[in-house]
Amino acid sequence: MSSSMQVVEIWTDGACKGNPGLGGWGALMRHGRHQKEICGGERDTTNNRMELRAVIEALRMLKRPCQVIVHTDSQYVQKGMSEWLPGWKRRRWLTADKKPVKNADLWQELDALVAQHEVSWQWVRGHAGDPGNEHADQLANQGVEQARAAVVD
Repeated sequence: MSSSMQVVEIWTDGACKGNPGLGGWGALMRHGRHQKEICGGERDTTNNRMELRAVIEALRMLKRPCQVIVHTDSQYVQKGMSEWLPGWKRRRWLTADKKPVKNADLWQELDALVAQHEVSWQWVRGHAGDPGNEHADQLANQGVEQARAAVVD
């Protein structure tokens, strides 16, 4: 990793009330002493889409190339980026059994954002006391509430 790049740690989480259903995403970002929280929600979505959206929105916040450590409790996101993505791209966004990759729109968006940074992926067990993960979980649930409020309005 380049020593001149800023190091940013990101904890992300997605939540869904019903799957599909009301969903939310959240991310906690840290650089040195600086911290930023972001969250949002969607009405008719899935947990996996919210997990991906959390990482996408966090990476969108970065203004310049950074060393990024993404902490996620989603094996779907972690394995997708670390293991499955090269095959999907090679097969033109088809799975090994020739079916379209689910959420390909978000995977492609995430892939483009990741290409701008040096990203490493850290899986953390969800709801197991990791402070960053617990915080991201709270933010994702706030996102669900934002989506719920949008339905009422």
